[in-house]
Amino acid sequence: MRYAKRGRMRFSSHRDFQRALERALRRAGVPMAYSAGFTPHPRISFAGAAATGVASEAEYLEIALAQRCDPDLVRAALDDALPEGLDVLEVVQARTGNLADRLEASVWEVELPGVAPEEAEHALAALLAAPSVQVQRLTKTGMRSFDARAAVLHAVVTREAGDRVPGSASEGSDAACAILRMVVRHLTPAVRPDDVLAALRAVADFAPPLPARVTRLAQGPLMHGNGAVADPLAADRDAADT
Repeated sequence: MRYAKRGRMRFSSHRDFQRALERALRRAGVPMAYSAGFTPHPRISFAGAAATGVASEAEYLEIALAQRCDPDLVRAALDDALPEGLDVLEVVQARTGNLADRLEASVWEVELPGVAPEEAEHALAALLAAPSVQVQRLTKTGMRSFDARAAVLHAVVTREAGDRVPGSASEGSDAACAILRMVVRHLTPAVRPDDVLAALRAVADFAPPLPARVTRLAQGPLMHGNGAVADPLAADRDAADT
């Protein structure tokens, strides 16, 4: 399943979405498969969920059903049962391998209100020229240092927001707003857009005056010839057609 977090729902946490999804599954009458044991729970596997405060057009999960269902009917029923802003975009029958293994990189769009594109370009050039940039982040196991530069495969500064729902920080405004578009490889620990902004601050003293607005546009397998990110559900669709 591919779903989106839009508008105010970008502030919902992963746990918030998990609870909303389980309620929606029950409301929609989807015949879920459950785990065994004393406390059975729906067999749902989440993969690479975006952080709280981040919008996304490309979140993925797998659900196990007790009987075969029409994917289009499941999509429509769940989309109707979920709150506005949590939108189910596509459901396909899983036919090939583990979904999480296909999510190798993400395409991120970072809107930077109050930042002139030229300023962002200068900072990005410094980052891309650096062989490595160490940043720190507090994790569940304590403060960790890691190389944020190693995860950035491609990055550009643009003046036009990508193809997604209205409501971007730059929409309808003449104020300066640089837009950073980048492909970031999924590493361990994960390098998030705010880590890349921390790396820009480290190498170029780049400090946007207003909070960035982040949207994940895509995630999936890496096309190693050109560094693009492919559709992770394509293999399942192709298998269904054969």
